[in-house]
Amino acid sequence: MSKNEKPEQVAVVGLGLLGRGIAACLLGRGLHVVGVETGADQLAKARAEIQTMMDELVDLGGADAGLRDEWHGRYTGTTDFAALRESVFIVESVTEDAAVKNQVMDAIESVAGEQVVIASNTSAIPISLLQRGRKHPGRFVGMHWASPAHATRFMEIIRGEQTTDEAVAATAEMARRLGKDPCPCQRDMPGFIVNRIAYAMYREALNLLESGMADAETIDAAVRNGLGLWASLCGPLRWIDISGGPELYAKAMSRVLPTLSKADAVPAPLQELADANARGTINGRGFYSYTDEEARRWEDLYRLHAWRIVRMQNENAAT
Repeated sequence: MSKNEKPEQVAVVGLGLLGRGIAACLLGRGLHVVGVETGADQLAKARAEIQTMMDELVDLGGADAGLRDEWHGRYTGTTDFAALRESVFIVESVTEDAAVKNQVMDAIESVAGEQVVIASNTSAIPISLLQRGRKHPGRFVGMHWASPAHATRFMEIIRGEQTTDEAVAATAEMARRLGKDPCPCQRDMPGFIVNRIAYAMYREALNLLESGMADAETIDAAVRNGLGLWASLCGPLRWIDISGGPELYAKAMSRVLPTLSKADAVPAPLQELADANARGTINGRGFYSYTDEEARRWEDLYRLHAWRIVRMQNENAAT
């Protein structure tokens, strides 16, 4: 690209926690970004948070120091969907509500070029559902990010019933360009890959808590010291191979699987907290209690841990 040539424009619609991280990730890779939100206050808050993320990309991610300031010239925050018109790729990242997403998709589709891929950042809503009634359903694809989106390598790409091979390929190419490790999901199932596995684990952890096997702190410590030992290095199927092999695990599963929870309702310990409006570190109440300082500490610990994992994954990928 020549000095005077404008970089490619990519859009992010919805600048909440994940949307801001997505915008920062795109900006960190040299793209021009249009961010769309509903009002001036939301746009101002997003810009301030993106600045913090730019600083992190320099301080923790090894980006050039000039990124701290020059990104402003490549970023446009707006409430006007017409600003999406020149975008070559669009990420929708509004609240996890199908009705809201469909309304936003209507607005995006009214201005986006026919060949532009429209990716929905969702962790559970079926892409096939979002494709229904669309003018060009084949270009709609799922793009499941993880927070902090400007740092993590996580990326699930979800194919809906009508998604084209071209849309999947373009999304995977964009993911790799952003330093992600794209994991295509060939079927549009609730929860996709990671959340299906994670929710099975959550259910069993809650089952152990409810049955009196152990308290929350003990369960967390066991998982952190056990699964946490290998989960950032390899996945569960590789772990089977390097920790005894399929024959060993088949024997163990025959004994353990019949004793696992098969509940299809939300476990009582979780539902009771949900009914009491427990929102974890957001309002200081969950399986643990948090002061404002403690909540910030855990959020900071997670963010810094994510950067350590990124560095480790990059080192592993280079070997």
